[in-house]
Amino acid sequence: MNITAPTLTPTSRVLTWCLHLLLIALLALAAGRAVAGGLPQAGPVVAVAALCALVYSIGPLLPRVRTSRRVAAWWLAAVCAAWLALVVLTADGVWVAFPLYFLQLHLLSRRTGAAAVAATALTAIVAFAAHQGVFNPAAVIGPALGAAVAVAVVWGYQALYQESEQRRRLIGELTATRADLAEAQHTAGVLAERERLAREIHDTLAQGLSSIQLLLRAAERVPGNGDRYVTQARQAAADNLAEARRFVAALTPPALDDTTLAGALERLCTTTSTSHPIAARFHLSGDPVPLPTAYEVALLRIAQAALANTVRHADAATAEITLSYLDGRIALDIVDDGTGFDLDQLPTADPENGGFGLAAMRGRTQALGGTFTLESTPAHGTALAARLPLPEASP
Repeated sequence: MNITAPTLTPTSRVLTWCLHLLLIALLALAAGRAVAGGLPQAGPVVAVAALCALVYSIGPLLPRVRTSRRVAAWWLAAVCAAWLALVVLTADGVWVAFPLYFLQLHLLSRRTGAAAVAATALTAIVAFAAHQGVFNPAAVIGPALGAAVAVAVVWGYQALYQESEQRRRLIGELTATRADLAEAQHTAGVLAERERLAREIHDTLAQGLSSIQLLLRAAERVPGNGDRYVTQARQAAADNLAEARRFVAALTPPALDDTTLAGALERLCTTTSTSHPIAARFHLSGDPVPLPTAYEVALLRIAQAALANTVRHADAATAEITLSYLDGRIALDIVDDGTGFDLDQLPTADPENGGFGLAAMRGRTQALGGTFTLESTPAHGTALAARLPLPEASP
């Protein structure tokens, strides 16, 4: 069975080296004490200790020991066999059981590792009692306590490692989610800005160019007497140039400079009546209150677009614009007596023929939390209404 080797951190690398040094030091201690004590079996003890150290040293050099539990089990079996021979020869070999506990718990599965630790502890207890020639609690306490400490340390470390890995994965997922969210917000911002630019271009430059086109056509139909229309077209071009410059600078429309929304709407009606064969009239209802710039710009653009549509398509004689300050909301109504149209047969918007005006008006209204309604029937004119909630006054 293959296992995934955890990435060694600086801390775990230090602990691994400490374990290596501890096991080698305990083997050297057992060999040294055998030689220093003049034991008859000192030679075999040194040989077996060296063999155990050699077998143990092979493990870190084999990558599959860390990636395959089967290979790890065979390597541990070889190490434990050499250790078993050592504890048969000397009681000092019992202390090597402590680093073996950590190896077994680290490289084997939890259940197998626990069983191996129990077997190693039991072997150490029996070997120590056999060398002492008597069984007493001291022979049990040392190996058993060492086994308990090893189990607590290794399992605690594994729990912390798993928790750390889970937290790392969660942080990775959070980072990826934040990146996706940032990308989605960027995309939404780009789309919103594109929509805003489309509305501004339609309600300013496109409508202005359309007005200039109508005036120049009118001038062509009256040869020798078209100067008035040419002058009006020139004025419309100047007005649109000012709109374009303000548009680039992201400023308020020139029509709102030094005047109120009501004044701008009244001026729009006067200009339209002068430039086109239609009587546009403005009405104000209620007591005006200060409005945010976004409200004034939206309502002015809606009125401009609606009146431009009336001039181009409705063949109307009159158009009425009413601005009403009501209780808690502001209303803009535009009514004409033109040809009207069937609401179920609205033309599809396209770059060649336009048709973006109604969508732009509805979008401006809904962006400010308002409602937009349109009523029209063939031969009975058109009426549209934009309702915006008045913003709450600051305390």
